[in-house]
Amino acid sequence: MSEGFTITERAGVFAEMLAAFLARHPNTLVLTGAGLSTASGIPDYRDRDGVRRGRQPIQGPEFRKLASVQRRYWARSMVGWPTLAQARPNAGHAALAALEYAGRIGPVLTQNVDGLHQQAGSRAVLELHGNIHTVVCLDCRTLTPRALVQDLLEAANPHLLGAMAVPLPDGDAQIEPESLGDFTLPVCPHCGGTLMPDVVFFGDNVPPARTAHALALMEAADALLVVGSSLMVFSGFRFCRMAAAAGKPIAAVNLGRTRADDLISMKIEDSAEQLLPQVARLLG
Repeated sequence: MSEGFTITERAGVFAEMLAAFLARHPNTLVLTGAGLSTASGIPDYRDRDGVRRGRQPIQGPEFRKLASVQRRYWARSMVGWPTLAQARPNAGHAALAALEYAGRIGPVLTQNVDGLHQQAGSRAVLELHGNIHTVVCLDCRTLTPRALVQDLLEAANPHLLGAMAVPLPDGDAQIEPESLGDFTLPVCPHCGGTLMPDVVFFGDNVPPARTAHALALMEAADALLVVGSSLMVFSGFRFCRMAAAAGKPIAAVNLGRTRADDLISMKIEDSAEQLLPQVARLLG
């Protein structure tokens, strides 16, 4: 594809290919991953080969069991939260919202927890792994805005204000565990119980009702478009397997390999932030 084409011409060809795909399949389910949000300043989890960066993530069962794991999570989150809180939708998010408004795609099923699709104006969004902007009490199940929890964290841990750390995905930050001995955990404003972000942690399962909803969306769709996901996590990869088993075409816009490369009928290795706006313009 690259021989004989300039970068601009190649991008135009890719946009025309994807626009034609969506024109043939107007009820395409769009599955998005962390790669879509990197242009908004949120780091992603994996490199171009799909290999996970950094240390192993916190596991849900460990978080609920160990106060030390909770301290590690909340301290890192306190420092990393401003990066996520300040993130804004990029042109890729905006293009998907425009395509939905124009009736050119079906719902968006996102693996991301950043809420940027809704900020961009997308309405039919199912957040497979939850939303990081909400915190749940494990004792009374009350939901609290994450921004309010940040106020509690900063008031109880002023020594971490302004701490410098490398940003990590989903509001995490690189802080060494030995610096957390005097860290004060936030508690539920209603009952004093244990707080946990209202997201699906590694080691946990997507709630059954949400899984059933997502599978129903795939069953009703004409095709599947993957945007910015390596599909290394089974909760996303399963939709490619389901589409392939039903004979539904799969397109992907992703920089690097995916777990479903052998199932994808049209793969475009390009930036979603640059490609999707061109597709939206072509489709009006």
